[in-house]
Amino acid sequence: MSALEPRPGVLRLAPYVQGRSAIEGVTNPIKLSSNESSQGPSPLAIEAYHRAAAQLNRYPPGSQWDLREAIGASHGLDPNRILCGNGSDELIQLMVRAYLGSEHQALLSENGFVMSNIHCTAQGAELVIAPEKNYTVDVDAMLERVTSKTRFCTIANPNNPAGTYISGEELRRLHAGLPENCLLLVDDAYAEYATAADYADGAELVDDFDNVVMTRTFSKIYGLPSLRIGWAYCPTGVFDLVQRIRTPFNTNGPGLAAAAAAVRDRDYMLSVREENARWRERITAHLTRPGIEVIPSQANFYLLRFDAAGGKSGTGAAEFLHSQGIIPRPTGGSDQFLRITIGVAHENEAVLDALDRYMDA
Repeated sequence: MSALEPRPGVLRLAPYVQGRSAIEGVTNPIKLSSNESSQGPSPLAIEAYHRAAAQLNRYPPGSQWDLREAIGASHGLDPNRILCGNGSDELIQLMVRAYLGSEHQALLSENGFVMSNIHCTAQGAELVIAPEKNYTVDVDAMLERVTSKTRFCTIANPNNPAGTYISGEELRRLHAGLPENCLLLVDDAYAEYATAADYADGAELVDDFDNVVMTRTFSKIYGLPSLRIGWAYCPTGVFDLVQRIRTPFNTNGPGLAAAAAAVRDRDYMLSVREENARWRERITAHLTRPGIEVIPSQANFYLLRFDAAGGKSGTGAAEFLHSQGIIPRPTGGSDQFLRITIGVAHENEAVLDALDRYMDA
C-alpha cells in the first residue's frame, strides 16, 4: 500500500468529462457539444501557423511579446499587463496558486467555468457556491456569502452552460461588495459573442482596481482551441506576481503566431460574431414553443429546458439527435436541460428539423 498522500482537495475531484465527439456507426457526425467556432479560424491565422512550422526546432518566445502587443493594439490595452497561457484555464490556475490557500474560501456562481472549481478545490480551498436567479449570476446571492475568509471570486460572463450575462453595472456592484484582499477574476471566454448594449467585459475594472483580473481565450470566436492560447489582463502587481510562477515556455510557437494573426484580423472576427448573432436570434425564435424554454444567450451556444410534464426531456432530445447524427451536450445537472453549440447553416437547419420532429412525435 502506497504511503503517498495527495492533497485532500484532489481527492474531492472527479475526472473532467469532455463533450462527446463521436457516434458509433456515423462517419461524420455534426459535433455541437463543445462550443467550438463553427466558422473556424481566420485564413491569416492558418497561414501564420504554417509559417511557424519552419521554427519547430526552436523554443517559443518566452516573452510572448508579439501576441501581447497584438492583443493590446486590438483591444486598446497595455501589453505590459497582458499574460498569455496554455488556454485561459492555465491562467486561472496560476491566479489560484498565487492567491488562494487551504485556509481560504473561493466564491463562485452556480454556473461558471468548471475548471475554476477544479483549480480551487485542488488548491485545498473551501468552495462557496452562490445559486443563480433565472440561470444568471445573482450578485446579491454572491455578496451574501462573502466572509472574512473570501480571497478569490470568479464568474464567467457570459456564463456556461446558460449563456446569460450580467451588465457592466452589476459587475461593478459585485466588485464593490468584495473585500479588498479578494481577487475578482472575470472569465470572459465568450465576450466577443456578446452583443447586448449593457454588456461590459472586465477590462475597465482591471484599469480601475488592483484586485481584478480578466481572462480571455482564442479557443472560441477565434477558432483555435487545438493551439491552447488564452490571455489575461492584470493589474501590475498581479502581473509581476504571476510571472514568478509562470513557466517560461507555457505557450507554443505556432499557437502564438496564429493567435497574433487572428487577433489582428478584426474583420474576420466581426463577421463570425455577426453570423453567430443572426443564427442565435433565428434559433431562439424557432424553438420558442410549448414544451421548450430557450434560455436567452449571449454566447455561441444555447441552453434548452424541456417541460417534463409534456413527456419530453433533455436526455430524450439528445438521444433523438444522436439518432440523426447530431451531438449536443446534456448538461445543467438535470434531465431537463440540453446545450447545443451554434453551427454553420446546414448544421443549424438539421438541429431545428430534428428538434421539431422530436417535439411533434
